[in-house]
Amino acid sequence: MAGRRGWGGSPPDSDEDASRRIVAAAVDLIGQTSSEISIAEVADSLGVIRQTVYRYFPSADALMRAAAIASVAGFLDRLTQQVSGIEDPVEAMTEGVVYTLAEVRRTPHLGILLSSTYSNVQPDSLTSEEAQSFGMTMIKRFDIDWAHYGYDDASLQELVEYVLRTMQSFFASPGNPPRSEDELRRYLRRWMGAAIIAQMKPPASARVVTPGAAV
Repeated sequence: MAGRRGWGGSPPDSDEDASRRIVAAAVDLIGQTSSEISIAEVADSLGVIRQTVYRYFPSADALMRAAAIASVAGFLDRLTQQVSGIEDPVEAMTEGVVYTLAEVRRTPHLGILLSSTYSNVQPDSLTSEEAQSFGMTMIKRFDIDWAHYGYDDASLQELVEYVLRTMQSFFASPGNPPRSEDELRRYLRRWMGAAIIAQMKPPASARVVTPGAAV
C-alpha cells in the first residue's frame, strides 16, 4: 500500500490498523511528555513521513483528539469504580467532578481532551454533541435511579451541560490557591448540589399541602 514505508519494518495491513497504530504512538508520546505533540513527532516515532500521518489525520488537533478519546474508556471505568454504590445524586455528582478534575492532572491524555474541548472560549465546543455524549455516558454509569429523582432524558441533558460548564470554569481558573479536594467537595455540595436538588421531586408523602388547597 502506498505511503506506508517505515512502521518499524512491519507495515500495517489495513487503513484501520494504520490509524490505530498512529493513535497508539500519539498516546505513548503524550504519556511521555504530558503535553501536546506534533504530526512530525508521531511520524518520526513510527519511522514514516508526515504525509503518511496526514493521510489519516488532517491536523495535529484531530490526532490529539483521537488520542484523547482512545483514553476515555479507561477513565470511565475508573470513574465508575470511584462512584460505585453512591445512590445520592448530589454525592455522586460531587465525587464525579472532584475525581475528574484530579484525573486531569494525573492523565495527560484526558487533560488534553478536556482542555481542548472545554477550555476554549467557544460555545460550540463546550456544548458539542461529543461533549454532551461523553457527559451522558458518565452519569448513566452512576448507581442512581435518575427517574426516581424526577429526571428524564431532557433534564439529564441539561444537568450534563451544567456540570460540564462547572468543570470548564475549574479548568480555566482553578483558583489561587486552588481548593483542596475536601474544600472542593464542600463547595460543590453547596452550590452544584443546590442545582441538582432543584430538579428533584420529593416523594408524594413528603409534599406539604396548604390547608384549603385542592389536592
